[in-house]
This record gives sequence, C-alpha cells and structure tokens, in this order.
Amino acid sequence: MKTYLTKQFYGDYGDRESVKESSGIAADSARDWPLWEVFVRSKMGLDHKHVGSLHAADARMAIENARDVYTRRQEGISIWVVESRHIHASNPDDAASFYDPADDKVYRHPTFYELPDELKAM
Repeated sequence: MKTYLTKQFYGDYGDRESVKESSGIAADSARDWPLWEVFVRSKMGLDHKHVGSLHAADARMAIENARDVYTRRQEGISIWVVESRHIHASNPDDAASFYDPADDKVYRHPTFYELPDELKAM
C-alpha cells in the first residue's frame, strides 16, 4: 500500500474528498481547523513576540504555515505555535485587585536605596 503526502498551505482546502484522502482529516472538520497563535523570535531579539494567528490541522502544519506567512524575509530564527484554546489570561477589569498584593512589598521597589555617584546608567 502506497501512501502519498501532500503539503497543505494556509487557506488551501481543496475539494472535500481530496482533503479527506490526503490528510486523514474528516471532510466535515477540514474547514474547522483549530486556531493557533504564532510567536517569532527575531535574529536580534532574546524573546518571542506574538505576530499573529492562523488555522492549521496540527502543530507541524502550524509551524510550516507560520514560517511561510510570518518569516518570509528571514527575520526570525525560532517559531512557537500554541493552540489558542490552551492560552489562559487574567481579566483586565480585575487588574487592580489582581496586582494589589505586590503593593505591600516595599523591598521590591528600590526607592530607598542610595546609588553611588560612579554609577551612571541605571
């Protein structure tokens, strides 16, 4: 039995039967691929930055599509993809109460330190 692989690109769904045969994805779910958040680390940066979102069938496809869409000019050296349903965030409306415990820790705020005159950049 021969197995043929076809590369799928972002937005390439083809006809429903060819998608089902070539990717192993049920024809009804081929148009309902999960949303992935894309983070790219630039050549000069130390951190990954969120650059956008895309739909893909799995993580491998998401990384390949992210490479094609978000790093066309070789501006990245690393790509992270995270399925959107796995991202949880705090509510901005609750920011005051959420960050309130940090206010009573004065040792975290260096307002009472004397800096030496030799220290130019701080």
